[in-house]
Amino acid sequence: MTLKARINEDVKAAMRARDAKTLGALRLLLAAIKQKEVDERIALDDDAIVAVIGKMLKQRRDSITQYAAAGRKDLADAEQFESELLSAYLPASLSTEELVEVVSHAIAETGAASPADMGKVMAQLRPGLAGRADMSEVSRLVKMRLVAGA
Repeated sequence: MTLKARINEDVKAAMRARDAKTLGALRLLLAAIKQKEVDERIALDDDAIVAVIGKMLKQRRDSITQYAAAGRKDLADAEQFESELLSAYLPASLSTEELVEVVSHAIAETGAASPADMGKVMAQLRPGLAGRADMSEVSRLVKMRLVAGA
């Protein structure tokens, strides 16, 4: 079953269960997917949908931080719920050890030796890690390894 079909089935299940909160979050996700398909005039595959979900999760994390700083716990909780719901559609995350290993392999493969080579390493890592790791954490690891190696 494709990711899009799974999301559609979950929308139907939320409708049957009369779960308005879940239904609203899933409809936002479907709207974002549909918008991307219309903008690019293509049908999104699972990898592209994972990228859309990743973008939405990043927005949710930023919103949670902003709402918490403003003292709006109710809005932060709503964003947290949506964040957890969206995370369920992402592939299994890599552990820190696995992430370090992947970063080390990419650095060796690209021949990166200094922080100036960070772009090459990130370009190689991004496609394989999309949705499986927080790219800001990956960037931090790459930078740390390249600075230590220089």
